[in-house]
Amino acid sequence: MTLDKQEFDALHSFLDSEAARINNTDFIASDPVQFPRRFHALPDIEIAALLSATIAWGNRKMICNNCDKMLAIMDNDPLHYVLQGDYELLPDEMNIHRTFFVRDFKYMLRGLKSIYSKHSSLNDFAAAHHVGDSQEPAWMLVEWMQQAMQQANGGNTNSRCLPTHLDNTALKRINMALRWLVRDDGIVDMGVWQAIKPSQLFIPLDVHVGNTARALGMTTRRASDKKTVLELTSLLRLMRPSDPVIYDYALFGIGIGDKYLAPAR
Repeated sequence: MTLDKQEFDALHSFLDSEAARINNTDFIASDPVQFPRRFHALPDIEIAALLSATIAWGNRKMICNNCDKMLAIMDNDPLHYVLQGDYELLPDEMNIHRTFFVRDFKYMLRGLKSIYSKHSSLNDFAAAHHVGDSQEPAWMLVEWMQQAMQQANGGNTNSRCLPTHLDNTALKRINMALRWLVRDDGIVDMGVWQAIKPSQLFIPLDVHVGNTARALGMTTRRASDKKTVLELTSLLRLMRPSDPVIYDYALFGIGIGDKYLAPAR
């Protein structure tokens, strides 16, 4: 997508303003980012972030209610629960969120148990696999996580936990979790990771963000896929090279209103 200088400057100014409006502590209470922020130990933060992002689709109020219930199942002690393996006693058909059931929950926790049995944190896991050296660290991280989860689950894949078509997927949920973990401006996002830099993040692309970007003339692509993520993030890096995903707040927040009551994420 090509913008002339006047269009680019106007868009840049508008997105800066909207990002500043939305990126404040009032945002936390109505967003799934509140759940990893409950914890202090890095593994607990990571597990809460990954699980909360995994079910972050649909109505935001429902998402937050179900994140709360999911953490309650874990006795609000994520790492201990993962390593103890008590989730195996839960009925597979128990619903967590929409089409995400306990059988999916178990799949993910088995994989996390494998990772945390060998690494002190997911950040260390990412560092051990040199994810930060990749041009597309989020996709590389998922590739390594997929391997760990498949090995812990008899070689099976589960697209409800991690996307399986990495050449095409926008990787929205992982990119959102990484925004929480990596961005370090001290407002909403937590900045607890070092394996990936804020400059290496990619926009968490969902339907709302994609529609907003198209309405603003930032892309002509209709698909909310990896190519669109790369295109949008490249444009945002021209605006703020060190922190392009600050503009997730703008693209998500435009049209939401002062109480951040978006119908979906």
